[in-house]
Amino acid sequence: MTLSHGDVPLHPDRADELGSAMSVVAHEHGDAGPGALADYPVPPPREILAAAGELLRALAAPVRIAIVLQLRESHRCVHELVDALGVPQPLVSQHLKILKAAGVVAGERSGREVLYRLADHHLAHIVVDAVAHAGEDTA
Repeated sequence: MTLSHGDVPLHPDRADELGSAMSVVAHEHGDAGPGALADYPVPPPREILAAAGELLRALAAPVRIAIVLQLRESHRCVHELVDALGVPQPLVSQHLKILKAAGVVAGERSGREVLYRLADHHLAHIVVDAVAHAGEDTA
């Protein structure tokens, strides 16, 4: 199965294709203003780099990656994530807490359960790209 983002491969081999892929991402997220294509003529401000580092740290665990991939499909409660991932409930809850603190996921109470969802589906693309890239390295 080839993972793709619309008609643009997630990991293009040529620079011109990468530029095209970046245009698709910018188009999907509206006009994000200067630097929307991450084409910085100078390094971004330290605050932006620090925030990006925190976000990537929040995503940097196999269980959290798996949670994001699950939530990409639909909203899930903790027990559904436990069943899907095959890991203990306290571990899923701990990772959800980290993802929630980083603004990656949001929870909404539904009766006795909390339904978790991605706060921004744009973040799922980062995870899908990372998984696809890792798969290329092992192929």
